[in-house]
Amino acid sequence: MKESWSSVDTLETNFRPLVVIELAKGTKEETIEWFTKRIVDKKTNGGAQLLIKPLVTENGGENIYLVGASHLRLLLGAENVGLVKECNDNSMRAFTYSSRKTFKDFADDNQNFLTMSECQYIIKHELENLRAKDEKMIPGYPQAKLYPGKSIVRRLLTNGILVQIFPLHDREELKKLRHTWYGQVKIGYQPLDEIRCYFGETIALYFGFLEYFTFALIPMAVIGIPYYVFAWEDYDKYVMFATFNLLWSTVILEVWKRICAVMTYRWGTLLMKRQFEEPRPGFHGVLGINPVTGREEPVYSSIKRQLRIYLVSVPFVCLCLYFSLYVMMIYFDLEQWALDYHEENKSNFSSLMLYVPSIIYAVVIEIMNRIYRYAAEFLTSWENHRLESSYQNHLILKVLVFNFLNCFASLFYIAFVLFDMKLLRQSLATLLITSQILNQFAESLLPYWLQKRYMKKMKERMHSLKMDTDLSLVEQVNSEKEMGTYFGTFDDYLELFLQFGYVSLFSCVYPLAAVFAVLNNITEIYSDALKMCRVYKRPFAEPTANIGVWQLAFETMSVISVVTNCILIGMSPQVNALFPDSKMDLILTVALVEISESANEQL
Repeated sequence: MKESWSSVDTLETNFRPLVVIELAKGTKEETIEWFTKRIVDKKTNGGAQLLIKPLVTENGGENIYLVGASHLRLLLGAENVGLVKECNDNSMRAFTYSSRKTFKDFADDNQNFLTMSECQYIIKHELENLRAKDEKMIPGYPQAKLYPGKSIVRRLLTNGILVQIFPLHDREELKKLRHTWYGQVKIGYQPLDEIRCYFGETIALYFGFLEYFTFALIPMAVIGIPYYVFAWEDYDKYVMFATFNLLWSTVILEVWKRICAVMTYRWGTLLMKRQFEEPRPGFHGVLGINPVTGREEPVYSSIKRQLRIYLVSVPFVCLCLYFSLYVMMIYFDLEQWALDYHEENKSNFSSLMLYVPSIIYAVVIEIMNRIYRYAAEFLTSWENHRLESSYQNHLILKVLVFNFLNCFASLFYIAFVLFDMKLLRQSLATLLITSQILNQFAESLLPYWLQKRYMKKMKERMHSLKMDTDLSLVEQVNSEKEMGTYFGTFDDYLELFLQFGYVSLFSCVYPLAAVFAVLNNITEIYSDALKMCRVYKRPFAEPTANIGVWQLAFETMSVISVVTNCILIGMSPQVNALFPDSKMDLILTVALVEISESANEQL
């Protein structure tokens, strides 16, 4: 008779499962025995000194293990990763076990001194730093080579022996968070401190930025509504709104820097020392010695990487940009066809047909963005970057360049080549609204519906087995392991980046852009909260001091918006009337304004 996980004898009487490890079905017994021994072995022997128990089910053979740690082990781990905690004198300092009594709320019997997400982050760090000693291969798998210093977990992942590692949800805490976060419809701030405690600083900062950006859009929306109502058919009266837009896009990002610094100081991540980055799991090369650490690890020529970037990646990106422009010209042909059709028929149906090309083009843009994203990920992985940060920077650059051209090229063409403000308003409105609807459906509604459908089937199957084990834990683990994996805030920031572009670049000709952006972001807060709590596995917490490279991306868009709005102001009939005889004076004036605004951006 198989016993439940709770009856397995361990050194820790009150074992608290924090992290789930799933091995591939059919994993050899000698591999499992070796891996689990390395997890529980003492640090002095090269182990992680953690606790591990199998999750035993009725049918067996699941190869699922629960990982925890003693309270003392977690405290020592907190010192090892450099967690910053608040002291009794209200200062923030890196936690050390020797001075533990000086930290606020610390007590030897206080198991909540470290949050659950911090404990899971510590375990993740210890597992990832579990390294080979004298092993030449993973026992039972001769093809999975090892060498001294190689991360065992990463080798298991790349060879498909380890399926996934994920942190467990705390169902009671999650229930409280859901209630205060999105369980009730209310106008107010998000519980960012609670989000940070549960999901970590990276995700809390995203929701903080989303909330701040939504509030920052409100002045634009308040001014935009009367501006739109009273100047509906006068497309040339946009100078005042463009001027406000120009100042707004400059100020809001500077204010965010201050708010971000205040939050991260309070959370302790602003003072955290950045640790030495380990090679990313997908990095490969010839075995050599790292000149910095002295460790034996794969080495790959930077010259080969540069050749791959400049001879393959750059031409591929240029080809995709050309294809995007080609699709844009097809869109303009469709616009001309719809206009000609309307001129011939002059009916309600022909009036509706005027919007069809823009809607089709908006859908095509979203499809192209998603296809290109997969291609960019494959290409960036093929470039073989050693560090995860380098990989992310190259990926973000590729994606932003294509998305910017794909989403905004048609608007620039309409504004500065066709000089058609009416078509610009129509295209901007259609692209903005259509992209928001598609994103809400693809990112939240569809995954939630699929997850709810799966959960219903899984519960029926679990209850039909009538298992003799701790059913609630088995249910939880089995349901969470089948949930989708949250791959980070990349797509969420990208959506806000494009929205910021739509609002800051050309909203002076369509003042309702900010209104639709506010409405979208309000629903985005609730839908993103829903998917974090109900659709995806709980992600590991990741300490961070800011929103990273996205701050630079938004600032770059802000500079472009300054240039765009200055040109639009210079093109307006009101400003042209001030310089009836000399266009050169007008050009110099616009250039001077752009230079001064760009200088303010740098300051």
